[in-house]
Order: sequence, then C-alpha cells, then structure tokens
Amino acid sequence: MKKNIKPFSDGVPLKKQYGQNFLRDRKVLMDILLATDLKKASVFEIGCGDGALTREILHQPVERLWVFEIDPAWATKVEEECHDKRLVMHQGDFLEVDLEILKPFAPWRLLANLPYHLTFPILRKLHAFRHYIPEGVIMIQEEVAQKITKSRGRGYGYVSLFYQYYFDWQLLTKVHPDSFFPAPKIFSRLLHFKTKQNVQPIVEEEQFWKFIDSCFSQPRRTLRNNLLQSHISLDLIPEELLGLRAQQMNMANFLELWLAIHTKVVSK
Repeated sequence: MKKNIKPFSDGVPLKKQYGQNFLRDRKVLMDILLATDLKKASVFEIGCGDGALTREILHQPVERLWVFEIDPAWATKVEEECHDKRLVMHQGDFLEVDLEILKPFAPWRLLANLPYHLTFPILRKLHAFRHYIPEGVIMIQEEVAQKITKSRGRGYGYVSLFYQYYFDWQLLTKVHPDSFFPAPKIFSRLLHFKTKQNVQPIVEEEQFWKFIDSCFSQPRRTLRNNLLQSHISLDLIPEELLGLRAQQMNMANFLELWLAIHTKVVSK
C-alpha cells in the first residue's frame, strides 16, 4: 500500500482522548476529494489533525475552508503552516458549535475523517443543520457505515431507517488500518452523502423515531415483544404485524403503521 504523505509534524503529542488517527494514504485522500465537486465551494472539515486533508483541500479551487479542531496544538500548527487566506480555523469542540454560523456562506460541503467515538453525536448534529449541508464525504468505522446503508438483514435497524430517510448514501473506498498512524484495529469506510430535499414530514416526528427505536430494541424479537414495554397500545396494531420482526419491515411499512396508529389515537 502506497503511503507517501510525509510524517506528521514533530513536537505535538498524540492525544488518545481525541481519537487521533492520522490518514497517511494519498490515494484515499484523492478518493475523498474526487467524490464531490469542490469548485468555488464552501468546505468545512471536522478534526484536521496534522492537516493532511486540510492541505489537499486547499490545493483545490475551493472558495473557503473552515476547520473545526478540538486540539489547540494541532489547530495552531496547521493554521501556521498552511498560510492560506481561505482557511479559517475554529479551535474548540465541534459538538458545542452553533452551526448557524454556516448560514452566511451556505451551501457547504463537508469533508472529514470523523473520530470513531463521536460518529453518531456528530451525525445527529449534521442532521439538525442539514439544510446548510447538501453534500459531503466522511470517513467512519466500516461497521457503522454498513449499518447506515443497510436495507435488510443483519445490522439493519433504527440507524439505517433514520439516516436513509434524510440522506442518500453511497459506500466508497474501504480503508485498511495501515492507511493511518497510529493504525486503528478496525477497517474504515468512505461514505458520500447527499441531503434529501423536500422530505415528507412525519406526524409527531420525535415520537415516531422513539417508536422505531422500540421496534428494534431486540431485533430478533417480534414487534409484540419489543413493544410490550413501550407506551404504544398493542390493540392499535394489526395482529398480523405483531408477529413480524422489525427487520422484516421497510420504511414505507413503518410510516403506514404509524399513520394508522396516530389516526386511531386521534379518533378516540
């Protein structure tokens, strides 16, 4: 495997609490850049680390690049070494940032190697501000990427339904642990996403997703067994559905069932 990116800068220690695994494989970097149109784009990156991806983005015809980096040492070093007026460094915890700051320069493209332990908190935040982010490419754990894109079978569940309802996903390059330093113990995956436009609203949306979560609480069990502990009355659900496992149903099935439940509750 060709890993021809220079070693990261000396003098800045790695910090395990930030999940720092720095990408060293230039081919994977190119796969990230080629997966979306960056011409005159507003781009933001979450976690620049030693700046390998940051530098490559700045070699592209982007309009601006905002970087969110929690480690002050790397934030300072990368900003000083890049010397590019298009780069704006935001030092701090991305999860604490009010992403309304993206509004003046929207739409944005996201390019990021996400820390594994923060993947879902970051994805939920991106979901909340998806109207500013029509497209992006992220690197995440292979197992998580498979769950997000599943449409049936093992691993298909709440995560699949939730993120597929609001985004279109495409599996890209599978990334070997040796592409990083230090090497993680698992494979990673590049994922391209596009935010869906004009998503149909769901009646009592927050409650619907709690309902979905309950349906998949133990995937091998039937809906009847999973919903016994929920606030949903089993009398509202047709008997033939109660005997199914949630993994046997798709999003259209769940939306139809939810609408029927809601209609019966309202009519009482």
